[in-house]
Amino acid sequence: MRILWSKQEEEKFFAQYLELVPPEELFYVTEDGRYLAYWPKKYQGRRTTLQSRNAHIGAYTEKWCLKLFQDIAKEMGGYAVSNVISEEIGLTKQSKADLAICKTKSVFQKPEDILLLIEVKMSIVWNWEYKEENNLYKLIPIGDYQTHSGNPGLLRSDTMLKAIGKSINIRVSDIKSARIPIIVIGNTPITKNYYKKVDNLRLSGIIQGFWSINPKPLDDNKENIKHTEKKGFYRFDSYKELREKAISLIKEEQEFFASMKSRKELGKLIEIANKEPTYEGKAQKFLELIQKPENEI
Repeated sequence: MRILWSKQEEEKFFAQYLELVPPEELFYVTEDGRYLAYWPKKYQGRRTTLQSRNAHIGAYTEKWCLKLFQDIAKEMGGYAVSNVISEEIGLTKQSKADLAICKTKSVFQKPEDILLLIEVKMSIVWNWEYKEENNLYKLIPIGDYQTHSGNPGLLRSDTMLKAIGKSINIRVSDIKSARIPIIVIGNTPITKNYYKKVDNLRLSGIIQGFWSINPKPLDDNKENIKHTEKKGFYRFDSYKELREKAISLIKEEQEFFASMKSRKELGKLIEIANKEPTYEGKAQKFLELIQKPENEI
């Protein structure tokens, strides 16, 4: 059984990378010589910026999510693939998809072979102290994200904007992206000023959800949001819950469409589409018509 994100998973990250890089690449160093994952809110000393950890945690969490979605992909008759390129829908070598569930194993994908696109926006959530003694070290959790001054994961506005911007670019690159669901995976809640935005993104079809796979991001059983009103953001509490939602999303035959037309034009399109004998036919005809210029209808 796959497990979701937790303190234990963060500890595994540090343990793995402390074998590869010095602690100064993973921790801030305070004026009194302490090694901390984040600056505590009450810290009054000189602060420096730590950029080196971002690439490490990015690589680790993308690989971690690949393993998390492997069984789901297999159940759907596909494969979990990292760094997917599909230039037709804006996924280039400079802007790859972090992860996708596809019908083939190739990094280079045709849009019709992509079942689900996943952007991974995860980071270190808790504050940790690294202590070394007699050539041995230990990691001590010293507080959740409410106790330190860093904004991890989906709590960062720039992280949210990057995910939104990339998803919009995919949607507008080619009509072939219209049937591909897009989700953003994080390990934190989102800030309140994004509640309405993520719900609108889901309702408009641009992004099918910002999903947190960290059941308990706060210590001492503090309350944190399960989902926004329209479920644009959703926190998963078990792998089973994640699996069921992901499979349901892939199986649903949805189609993204966007347009700005007058009510008269829309009425004309609806009237034409309504002549089709089935609901599916009406929908297909409407989607075809909405892509055409008025003089071609």
